[in-house]
Amino acid sequence: MCRRSEVISLRDDQSAESLKAWIIRLRREFHQYPELSFEEYNTQNRILKVLGELGIEARKIADTGVLASICGTMPGPCIALRTDTDGLQVQEETTERNSEYISRNDGVMHACGHDGHMSMLFGAAKLFMENRDFPGEVRLIFQPAEEIPPGGSERVIAEGGLEGVDAVMGMHIFTNHESGSVGLRPGPFMASTNRFEVTLKGKGGHISLPKQCIDPVRMAVDFISSLNSALEEKLDKEKYILGVGRIQGGAQFNRIPDSVGILGSYRTFDSETTEVIDLTIKECLEKVKERYAKPGEEFSGLPDYELDILHGYPVLVNDPFFTDAVNLKLQESFPELTIYPELEKTFAAEDFASYLQVVPGVFISLGTRNQKKGIVEINHSCTFDIDEEILSTGTQIFYTISLDFLRHPEKYLNRQKYHGPQKYLEKA
Repeated sequence: MCRRSEVISLRDDQSAESLKAWIIRLRREFHQYPELSFEEYNTQNRILKVLGELGIEARKIADTGVLASICGTMPGPCIALRTDTDGLQVQEETTERNSEYISRNDGVMHACGHDGHMSMLFGAAKLFMENRDFPGEVRLIFQPAEEIPPGGSERVIAEGGLEGVDAVMGMHIFTNHESGSVGLRPGPFMASTNRFEVTLKGKGGHISLPKQCIDPVRMAVDFISSLNSALEEKLDKEKYILGVGRIQGGAQFNRIPDSVGILGSYRTFDSETTEVIDLTIKECLEKVKERYAKPGEEFSGLPDYELDILHGYPVLVNDPFFTDAVNLKLQESFPELTIYPELEKTFAAEDFASYLQVVPGVFISLGTRNQKKGIVEINHSCTFDIDEEILSTGTQIFYTISLDFLRHPEKYLNRQKYHGPQKYLEKA
């Protein structure tokens, strides 16, 4: 992937404040023009323009994504840094802070920090271009469509985005811990996403003649109730979360409908729990079908159901060896930084999980909650915002950890599990 390109010399006297201002300016620009998943064409063009101004080679990937490389002055390993680029279908509301950079794309908003993620990655890229005295390669992944399963990560991987990569790192801005603090968790960190869609088929008719009907509304209520009860008996509540987001059926107040649709989702931290829920959904549907069965030719083949289960993002599992090394390096390089080395697992989900199934690495949580500034709204809120002071912190973390990995990969890669170029682990 990496080819030598002419080194662009940036000003040696560039201060931290000017870099910070540049990062914030980029973040606000991206915030004003968000685009939905796999529609990030203008975002892609702007990314390519900024990379070109920095002298960084880049190409398009996954339709609306961008892949770029920064080569050091000597051979070495490769670390990939990933950011997501898509916005959400949310109408942003005006607040005391966002008047200068509120979304100009009606009904679309960067309500999950992706604008900040992009600007931090640009900041790290700029630092690497100013300081090329490192071994190996820094791979920059500007990934589209994080917000819709199965996510853009699978496309990036399928199109060679991780070829030659030895480790991967990502970061996400959250309001569940204070501004500027960092959260890590070795092992399972974020949940898998799974969607289930059920169509319950009954026999419709006049509401005054229930014996001549099979009521799919009652079947739906029974199914949801029995499913929750069955799961509570089988699983600890800490292992999963399940909810129904939509029940749809019928049109007339005095008519029993022929069918009812149910759309829901569940999240888990391991495949065994997912399998238990998959099986329990089917078992409950079969029992409901049996309970509402009626004799007679007019009820032949009824009641019945259709079930569609979609397994989305896998569980996000941080490599424990790599994560512990990141924790130690952060403590060494940023003694003033508040670090949570065992952040609680979250039922939030991220398609960064797919990268971690291919190469070792870490996904870091960067806190943005600032009560004094009124930055307290959770991700996906129509008034979500970022404490822009943290963008410099995230940039420095990207740069510092990546540089240390390139110079000392043996500190981050578990030799017993790593199957890449062993020459990088000779010191281990």
